[in-house]
Amino acid sequence: MSERLTLGRRLRAVADRIPASCRRLADIGTDHGYIPAELLLTGRLDRAIAADIGREPLERARRTAQRYGLEDRMELRLGDGLRVLTPGEADVIVIAGMGADAVASILTAAPWVRDGPLLLLQPMSKTEVLRRYLPENGFAVEAEALAAERGVIYPILTVRGGEMPPCTEAQAWGGFLLEDDPLWGLYLEEHILRLRKAAAGLERARSPAAGEKRERLLAAAEALAERKGAWELAHRT
Repeated sequence: MSERLTLGRRLRAVADRIPASCRRLADIGTDHGYIPAELLLTGRLDRAIAADIGREPLERARRTAQRYGLEDRMELRLGDGLRVLTPGEADVIVIAGMGADAVASILTAAPWVRDGPLLLLQPMSKTEVLRRYLPENGFAVEAEALAAERGVIYPILTVRGGEMPPCTEAQAWGGFLLEDDPLWGLYLEEHILRLRKAAAGLERARSPAAGEKRERLLAAAEALAERKGAWELAHRT
């Protein structure tokens, strides 16, 4: 087909991290179905499952499949999270474009996922929640990357079932494996400002719990500032 599908930077970064060995992909929360469509069109997949909990997003994915002539290779499934899959159906599972709490809930509801497929997780918010969740629940982060689109920096985590050390507060906010990413300095600065702003909002709170939370936020901001300083020193030209 001559018509070309162009992914935005966020989705492109996710698609680029799908290994060449993947022949069967499941895209959970697919919305328009752009990632599976792009990979099918470029010959990187044999088949794909595009799933969504909403009928309207799935209808958008259906229109994408029809537009690019992919109806026979892009299977559409309506359902909640990983309940649409059975173990072994996909080499790689993408869960992108939703909040970290939703991603964690999807993984919790499908314990079989720890024993097989590679997971590409791209949370839209509260990534610190997901980073804490993964090592506590039998998952290991193999790689991380950042993508910038429209002034927002999005993290992408490559994950498998496995063991890793518990997540520190500095890692929760600043990532496990981002030191070589060119966007890491900006990402750290964004979270340093966010943490300090949250701590400032607790300055007048009188409860011990609020005071403890404020100290935790400031400590995390300081840890990120130290990481940022070391990173900038190492990358100074």
